[in-house]
Amino acid sequence: MSFAASIITLFPEAFPGTLGLSVIGKALREGLWSLDTVQLRDFGQGPHKSVDDTPAGGGAGMVLRADVAAAAIDSISRNDRPLIYLSPRGAPLTQVMAQKWSSGPGLILFCGRFEALDERVIEARGMQEVTVGDAVLAGGEAAALVLLEACVRLIPGVLGNEASLAEESFTGGLLEHPHYTRPREFEGRAIPDVLLGGDHAKIEAWRRAERERITAQRRPELKRTRD
Repeated sequence: MSFAASIITLFPEAFPGTLGLSVIGKALREGLWSLDTVQLRDFGQGPHKSVDDTPAGGGAGMVLRADVAAAAIDSISRNDRPLIYLSPRGAPLTQVMAQKWSSGPGLILFCGRFEALDERVIEARGMQEVTVGDAVLAGGEAAALVLLEACVRLIPGVLGNEASLAEESFTGGLLEHPHYTRPREFEGRAIPDVLLGGDHAKIEAWRRAERERITAQRRPELKRTRD
C-alpha cells in the first residue's frame, strides 16, 4: 500500500502546489504516493454553508465549528492513518516524525483557518497537533505542504539518489556539513583543500567535524538530545 495523504481544507486549490513539482510530483504521478482533498465547506451549516462561529466567552476572531469539522473528518476512511491538526501550539515537526510517518499508510491533515478549531473535536477525534515552526500562519495549507514534503521525500524510490539521505541535517542528531562545487575559487573563497585531495578517510573526518561544529554552534540542543 502506498502512502496516502488526505487533506481537509477550505482551499483545495492550494494542492498539490509544490508537491506536484520535481521528484515529489514525479512520485505522485507514478503512484508512489497519493493525494486527495476534502472541501470543508461542503459540510457547512445552513444556506450559506457556514463553517465557523463566534468564540464562546467572547474575544477576537472566529472558531471553526466542532460539528462541521467532525463531519468532514468522518467522511474519510482512516485506515490507521494519524489525524493531524496543523496548529502553532502543536508539537514541533521533526525528522523523526517524518521518518515514522513516511513508512506508514499515510496521513490525514486538517488545515485550520480563523482563530482556532473547537477544542471538543480535537479531543473527540484524537487529533494530533503539529507545528512546522514558532510562527503563526493564516491557515494550515502551507504547513501541510511542508509536512507532506518532509515525509514523501523519504519514501523509497522518491529520491533519485537515496544515499543523499545518509548525511543530511538531523541524521544522527547532527546538522549537515558544508557543500562546495565549481568554481574552485569564488570571490576570494576557495574550496577547502581536504576536499580536493582524494583521501576519502580525511574527507569523511572533515565532514564529521564540520557537522559537529555547526550543530554545536547553531543547534546545541540537538547535541544535548543525543547525549
